[in-house]
Amino acid sequence: MSSSKQRFLSGIKRAPGAAVAPLSAWPVETKRVGDTGRGNTRNPFDLTDRIALVTGAARGIGRAVAERLAIQGAHIIVTDINDKGSADTQSIIEKAGGKAETMHFDVTDQAQIDKVCAAVLAKHGRIDILINNAGICLNATALDTTKDIWDRQMRINLDAVFYCSRTFGEAMVKRGAGAIVNLSSMAAIIDVHPQDHVGYSVSKAGVAHLSKVLGSEWADTGVRVNAIGPGFVATDMPLAAGIEMLEIWKTQIPMNRFLQPYEVANTIAFLVSDAASAITGQLIIADGGVTIW
Repeated sequence: MSSSKQRFLSGIKRAPGAAVAPLSAWPVETKRVGDTGRGNTRNPFDLTDRIALVTGAARGIGRAVAERLAIQGAHIIVTDINDKGSADTQSIIEKAGGKAETMHFDVTDQAQIDKVCAAVLAKHGRIDILINNAGICLNATALDTTKDIWDRQMRINLDAVFYCSRTFGEAMVKRGAGAIVNLSSMAAIIDVHPQDHVGYSVSKAGVAHLSKVLGSEWADTGVRVNAIGPGFVATDMPLAAGIEMLEIWKTQIPMNRFLQPYEVANTIAFLVSDAASAITGQLIIADGGVTIW
């Protein structure tokens, strides 16, 4: 049982009339490295010198996130199976004055997860930020979803998020500090249409709930875990659907436009910063209003 749940159970078993710890005692209880928002009051959005690993950072949202975190001062570990794309992301960051390095990373391979984590800890001594962004979407109705279509999406979109969070999260918990953001989707809470991708939607719903559970388990360790659910974002994947589908999707967006990758990146940058020190276990929807209709 996690310590946060043990503390909750002990609290509800308190005898009637038992004294509650005075407010003056609370800061003593919570002086952990990860209790941010105290020593960074000048600019709680500042990420200077934090070590941030982004998966699937060779393009799209992952690249935008890597760029944004670097702009705010973080040292970025750009990871992907696309080494050329990773190198391009690193180059973009460095040309803008940021700090970055690349690592080949297949997030579906536990041996590689262990290897990458060990390498990061050996070189930097810690991991401050983990962005689980790598993912795929395979369109198919439920009746047309084969075992391979289902398993590939679960393996990359959900299983990898858990195993990366578990491995890197262990180091964060031991240190008492860290922030994880997992890429979910608005498809986690609605049935997007007219396209059919039951496997993708279910995997992203799993990511959202996984983030809630990890946020609960690690709530009192100084490690925060959240998920973000983007809507229709102008990246290679949706743009490849063609103009007819794009026009259909646009009618579903109250803002009447597709989101840009940097808009998702900005939200993620907030979630990993000290400005979001009170936020954990949440699914933050950034969809231009799709889910309000």
